Amino acid sequence: MGIGDEAGSTLASQITAAKTLGWKFIEMRGVEVPGHAKANFHDIPDAAFDLACAELQRNGLGVYCFGSTIMNWAKNTETPFDVTVAEVKRAIPRMQRLGTKFVRIMSFKPKDTDAVTPPVVIERVREVVKMFRDAGITPVHENCMNYGGMSWQHALEMIEKVPGLKWVFDTANPIFNFDRRGPAPWPRQDPWEFWTHVRDHTAHIHIKDATWNPAKNDADYNWPGEGAGRVCDILKDAFARGYDAGISIEPHMVVVFHDTAHGKAAPDDATRENFVEYGKRLEKLIKEVK
Repeated sequence: MGIGDEAGSTLASQITAAKTLGWKFIEMRGVEVPGHAKANFHDIPDAAFDLACAELQRNGLGVYCFGSTIMNWAKNTETPFDVTVAEVKRAIPRMQRLGTKFVRIMSFKPKDTDAVTPPVVIERVREVVKMFRDAGITPVHENCMNYGGMSWQHALEMIEKVPGLKWVFDTANPIFNFDRRGPAPWPRQDPWEFWTHVRDHTAHIHIKDATWNPAKNDADYNWPGEGAGRVCDILKDAFARGYDAGISIEPHMVVVFHDTAHGKAAPDDATRENFVEYGKRLEKLIKEVK
């Protein structure tokens, strides 16, 4: 499957991309439904959600995972926890209605100087995970710009201290994240090293690939297997170890989710075409790896 808004802002574009690839699932994140502004799938109005459910059902598509904004990089520990609890309470009945079993969560954005996870983060993640688990839903934490993503060691700390938490491993995120295990200045993370420490806890995989570009102090995003994300090695290892769960593409080549949050958006046609080509290339890569 793929993260929906990587194929366009509109639900129509997202559905078209999935059906073009012959896929049966979407990982819903941000979506624009006719008559309503774009927002995360747990934040759109009830009327928009009803329309989305009807369209997904009419097109034979399921929602494998919610790409929620719960505790993501747009929030920190000073954000009132009521905001997070409200998001969870909105997400649960919607997931149950769609039969969705997985929800992507994070663990708040750390300060640039942080290398230690504050106890309040563990407490909040633990409470969120319990709410989802009590509802029969599996939360998967992504290694991104958050406390659990500060290094593989922080990831294991999160997993060990939060009962019921599983992992969603993103192959490219280590390329632009610092490895904060030791004193600053920190090196960038190594995707393979991170993977080998969390693979036993991984229930979902995000495929994107990237190369660090020192000149612009940011990542350049590549086709799967053509960057530094060790995509081929990670997939080969996952399959060899019996991995048989979700694989979701997040190309980032035309649109970067963090940019859309600041008003930058690419046309749906461009993102959809890139999404479809990315999906085809990943299917070919998986056949070769297997």
